[in-house]
Amino acid sequence: MNFNAVRAIYVFEMARFFRTLTQSLVSPVISTSLYFVVFGAAIGTRIQEIDGISYGSFIVPGLIMLSLLTQSIANASFGIYFPRFVGTIFELLSAPVSYLEIVIAYVGAAATKSIALGLVILATAAFFVPLQILHPFWMLAFLVLTAVTFSLFGFIIGIWADGFEKLQLIPLLVITPLTFLGGSFYSINMLPPIWQKISLFNPVVYLVSGFRWSFFGHSDVSIGYSLLAIAGFLAACLAVIAWIFRTGYRLKN
Repeated sequence: MNFNAVRAIYVFEMARFFRTLTQSLVSPVISTSLYFVVFGAAIGTRIQEIDGISYGSFIVPGLIMLSLLTQSIANASFGIYFPRFVGTIFELLSAPVSYLEIVIAYVGAAATKSIALGLVILATAAFFVPLQILHPFWMLAFLVLTAVTFSLFGFIIGIWADGFEKLQLIPLLVITPLTFLGGSFYSINMLPPIWQKISLFNPVVYLVSGFRWSFFGHSDVSIGYSLLAIAGFLAACLAVIAWIFRTGYRLKN
């Protein structure tokens, strides 16, 4: 393992994050605050509690997961797409750096940014609502696993995309709607029975449910299914990335 190469790419990606710190951290904090203001005024006055949890506290895991998914994909996809766009990807591919080291560096940097953002949003939420974390180890585990998994997914999108508009295509048209429909701001048990069954086909339901369980000890689906879902998606992303580097898809041509 060439740790110097991994560190060089990682530090380079993190430096870009710190150069845009206002956009990277301040904007999500403002957005989170607006969510609490809007949802607290529009919905919180009508829904006092869900499963014995105040509505303001109930939506915190969903807000964190929403930002975590979108930012993990955005950070990783742009990180690998930009070298392809400017042509520096060929210097990287010809350097004495293995494919594994490239993935670790780019995905590690993207996941680090997303985890930092998730913790900042958690700290911001604490100013608005009382929070409890019954299972802090599992909260961090879900945070890290989700960030790494969707950073891998973003890495795939960054290689697949052939234009900046495609970088936003899947996050905007697929991930964000699935997150809003995945129980981020409500419990799927509030839905009619038929829609509860349909919701179980939404993979984000398992992520949000498992993450919420780490806070309150309550989940819409079994914690085992949540871990199985994220592990399965992680394995699928790793398999796709292995195929990309083996075939050189959109990298060598």
